[in-house]
Amino acid sequence: MDCSLLRTLINRYYTFWNFVPKNLFEQFRRIANFYFLIIFLVQLIIDTPTSPVTSGLPLFFVITVTAIKQGYEDWLRHKADNAMNQYSVHVIQHGKLVRKQSKNLKVGDVVLVKEDEAFPCDLILLSTSREDGTCYVTTASLDGESSHKTYHAVQDTKSFRHEQEMDTLYATIECEQPQPDLYKFVGRINIYRGSDDTVARPLGSENLLLRGATLKNTEKVFGVAIYTGMETKMALNYQAKSQKRSAVEKSMNAYLIVYLCILIGKALIDTVLKYVWQSESSQDEPWYNQKTDSERQRNLFLRAFTDFLAFMVLFNYIIPVSMYVTVEMQKFLGSYFITWDEEMIDESTGEGPLVNTSDLNEELGQVEYIFTDKTGTLTENNMEFIECCIEGHIYVPHVICNGQILHDCMGIDMIDSSPGPGGKEREDLFFRALCLCHTVQVKEEDHVDGEKKSSQSGRSSVYISSSPDEVALVEGIQRLGYTFLRLKDNYMEICNRENDIERFELLQVLTFDSVRRRMSVIVKSTTGDILLFCKGADSSIFPRVREGKVDQIRARVERNAVEGLRTLCVAYKRFTSQEFEAANTLLQTAQLALQDREKKLAEAYEQIEQDLILLGATAVEDRLQEKAADTIEALQKAGIKVWVLTGDKMETASATCYACKLFRSNTQLLELTTKKIEEQTLHDVLFDLSKTVLRHRDSMTRDNFSGFSMDFQDYGLIIDGAALSLIMKPREDGRSTNYREVFLEICRNCSAVLCCRMAPLQKAQIVKLIKTSRERPITLAVGDGANDVSMILEAHVGIGIVGKEGRQAARNSDYAIPKFKHLKKMLLVHGHYYYIRIAELVQYFFYKNVCFIFPQFLYQFFCGFSQQPLYDTAYLTLYNISFTSLPILLYSLIEQHVSMDVLKRDPSLYRDIAKNAMLRWRLFIYWTFLGLFDAVVFFFGSYFLFDNATVTSNGQMLGNWTFGTLVFTVLVFTVTLKLALDTHYWTWINHFVIWGSLIFYIIFSLLWGGIIWPFLNYQRMYYVFMQMLSSGPAWLGILLLVTVSLLPDVLKKVLCRQLWPTTTERIQKLFQQKSAINAVPGAEGPLLEESTAADR
Repeated sequence: MDCSLLRTLINRYYTFWNFVPKNLFEQFRRIANFYFLIIFLVQLIIDTPTSPVTSGLPLFFVITVTAIKQGYEDWLRHKADNAMNQYSVHVIQHGKLVRKQSKNLKVGDVVLVKEDEAFPCDLILLSTSREDGTCYVTTASLDGESSHKTYHAVQDTKSFRHEQEMDTLYATIECEQPQPDLYKFVGRINIYRGSDDTVARPLGSENLLLRGATLKNTEKVFGVAIYTGMETKMALNYQAKSQKRSAVEKSMNAYLIVYLCILIGKALIDTVLKYVWQSESSQDEPWYNQKTDSERQRNLFLRAFTDFLAFMVLFNYIIPVSMYVTVEMQKFLGSYFITWDEEMIDESTGEGPLVNTSDLNEELGQVEYIFTDKTGTLTENNMEFIECCIEGHIYVPHVICNGQILHDCMGIDMIDSSPGPGGKEREDLFFRALCLCHTVQVKEEDHVDGEKKSSQSGRSSVYISSSPDEVALVEGIQRLGYTFLRLKDNYMEICNRENDIERFELLQVLTFDSVRRRMSVIVKSTTGDILLFCKGADSSIFPRVREGKVDQIRARVERNAVEGLRTLCVAYKRFTSQEFEAANTLLQTAQLALQDREKKLAEAYEQIEQDLILLGATAVEDRLQEKAADTIEALQKAGIKVWVLTGDKMETASATCYACKLFRSNTQLLELTTKKIEEQTLHDVLFDLSKTVLRHRDSMTRDNFSGFSMDFQDYGLIIDGAALSLIMKPREDGRSTNYREVFLEICRNCSAVLCCRMAPLQKAQIVKLIKTSRERPITLAVGDGANDVSMILEAHVGIGIVGKEGRQAARNSDYAIPKFKHLKKMLLVHGHYYYIRIAELVQYFFYKNVCFIFPQFLYQFFCGFSQQPLYDTAYLTLYNISFTSLPILLYSLIEQHVSMDVLKRDPSLYRDIAKNAMLRWRLFIYWTFLGLFDAVVFFFGSYFLFDNATVTSNGQMLGNWTFGTLVFTVLVFTVTLKLALDTHYWTWINHFVIWGSLIFYIIFSLLWGGIIWPFLNYQRMYYVFMQMLSSGPAWLGILLLVTVSLLPDVLKKVLCRQLWPTTTERIQKLFQQKSAINAVPGAEGPLLEESTAADR
């Protein structure tokens, strides 16, 4: 294998040499393109009634436009690849710095990276410009987290700060094979100081600088290349998103198959009738067209097959190839309406919505289930320290207690009685624990990148952390008298209430992970005391506590959780020297392991974090986002079910759901949690819940305007991650009854569902479970963090929120919005419009092609099935490309059947288009029969007109091309005026395009038939159009036939609006009445805000 390829990052899909064959292969994998290619080849091979140009030109147009678009996108990827692979980096060679292109880096090269530069490959951090060997890094381009993270140099190499010193370093590194997990790395460095002096140190993710991350607030670092090119973790994380297809596209393909069957049927009928017609010799060989001997001797079946193919070519225009181009253009251009929407721009940040794919625009109007994250999506992810509880005593910042104000803080309120002498020691231990047990860094400047908070006490310290919770806790404790100053040379310094500086040596850090849900530090005080401080979720702390006021603290934690606060518990333990040595040896053994390091570390942490003494708990508030409650209420009125999927505890998440109106006061909560399953078996709990909801199923009817009716029982389900795991597991007894189906049945009958304690993979499992259920509902997932990416990719539509948890969700999503509140307009307005417009576009395209081709089919009955075309080649080619394309494209971009304000004010209008209502088979059949009716009117109307008026005023006879031109003229005017009748929102652009298209057709016909074109071998249309217009009956016939063709559709619309109006049509009527009354001076019209429930 070429090693240079491994060192080069490749995102491109094509190369200069393979673009044409590879792109053509990709395009002809589409059924419609492949079908037209076959038709084009048939026209080239056999004698067909139409020119190959009629199929080849539209196909060439489609293929060319798509190839240009895809080629441009790949050219941008080429530019990005070159920018990443060819920028210069500094490498140490023989004690000197030399410059290399990043694509030439090899494993083992020692690289110098300066502040604000991106790392060119995955590096093991050897040393930094800081004395303590740390550096700050932002990984926004990898995991979306813009906050600073701290990385540590290898202890034995952090003193090598210059090129000459680095050149004297001799070491080997052993590490795992490249793998995509950004947060896991297992390795070992062996440093050789002499012939027998070798030191082995563990390497973990805290030593690994990832390609794409950026160095911040550190002058420079030295690192050794460990993974390069396509073996870097960033490259291994490039995930090809699964191709998402909208419901409209699936309907288009189904309709295409139906029309293909109609096409084959028409070709078969005409082929059979042709040979029935020619069964008499006089009709088979008329005197003016006698066959040659070779034609008489040809095989009958071969002749029949050739004729069948010729009829297929003649009728192939019933399949609208240009529809795909129009749909692509409509989606691409229509997507800009979201990005241009000023109401969806966040004023505080200036950021607006993003459209990462335009293929799913119409799917925004079909959403039935929304799965949303809680933290950062429904809430602000802006943490504020509220209170702490120490052995039952409550401390609230900014509150003065008994007139006593502690030094350097706003105040403390001890709601319970003051602690005794023993309690005072526990209180100090609690504050020290929060000052020491964290990953917060201190920056002594006013401004830094990433998560930052300035102290309120006058100090200039700025706290930096990857977690907003940790910043809030350190700040909160600062207001209560204890200030974290810095971490330097492995010593942590804090300032206590008396303004004395306390120093603690940091011995070990037991890092936080989502499985343990806690973190610990082991520190040594100046007095020699060795302490372990641990903080984490109550579910992970309480089982490991041997003493402390557990009941009082548990009660306070539960109370705060019910109020929607985020809680953490704090505990500690003391080590003797022997106990610490044993624990330290256990940790070092696990840290040096190359195999199963994570498992061994988890086991070591589990052994060490036992027999803790509970100190207290903290409460931090994450405020609800602006208008989150109004948005959820509007979505529920629109008939959309909203599920909240979160990793938080049940009580906190439940309180948030009440605050945002997901659960209401009359909602009966059903619990499917581990606690319930411990009391009963899973089977019993599921079937009890099933009986409860099914008992009221018949009464659970939705009111058309306000969601679930308040007169009937409303259910909400709460499920946790452990219970979901049991439900998703296959039955051990092998019985056919599936817990999943029972669970789904319960969910269908609940107005809202809360899934708490969910792992990221479980979020995706929930989405997939609903997505693949028998109703096949359209799902949407919305989140703001890296842990939401899995469900965003799994859902039909993924929406990322540009939040404080980073941008990975936004980058992996189909759409990105600044705030959750913008989801309301995106679905109820933009989604509604997108679906209405593209549904009309699809139905209209099939309709106008039926109108176009069915007269050609009828014409064969009058020309002896001779495959004589009814229309001229120019008309066949330009009908879909020029004459009728622009009006429907413009309609599909700007049509508004009701105004934006009405859609926002009345969410129930969203239900009118639910479940692909505009593309159901009933409507498809109606449009098809309407096209057939119009085609019959065009053809036979023109036929009877010619039958009675075959001579013009100057005595000339009207021929077959004049007849075809008359039919085509009526056709173009009818289908264009049909679209005009369907248009509700008129602008000058509509008028220009609709009437301009008709004028263009007339001018083209006059020029095409009025000039002798030198490049044509024959010109059968010469003077035909002018001859037709010179006939008075032709003018009358055009007006009459257009009117008759449009009349049934107009009558149908009038009757349906009067007898069976939809909610949208009622709103349109009210709006028209209001406009009419407001036109009268001094009159006041009915307000659209008034509920139309009485009409419904």
